[in-house]
Amino acid sequence: MNLYKSDKVRFISGLILIFIIYTCYYVLFEENSDLELPSKVRHIIKFLATVVVYFVGTFHLGKLTDSWMSFIWHVVHISGLTIIISLGIFDLLIGGMSLNLRAFAGSIQEALISPVLYVAMGLLNHSFKKNSHKL
Repeated sequence: MNLYKSDKVRFISGLILIFIIYTCYYVLFEENSDLELPSKVRHIIKFLATVVVYFVGTFHLGKLTDSWMSFIWHVVHISGLTIIISLGIFDLLIGGMSLNLRAFAGSIQEALISPVLYVAMGLLNHSFKKNSHKL
């Protein structure tokens, strides 16, 4: 039994899930000034949100007929997670990470959980499919 009738439905459902995760992350955690958590717990929550978005995208893009979308998704997320984890280990072991490095890690994490990457890949896929039908 096929869960989705088309790639378009599968893509849109993945987008909705990522949008829900992104919204909940920012409303309940990042922008919640009443929430006081230790920095290690904050780091774990940020990491888990990023990993959940990665797995949602992997599930929804991995089954599409265009395998290059899944490949780009993996490369971008694994590279970003590697950078974030490396900076986190540096901060944990050596300490004293500068504000610029913290902002850099935050911007990478933002790019990884944002639905923008997922939408951009969908637009590229749509554009390439249009061009291949014209040939």
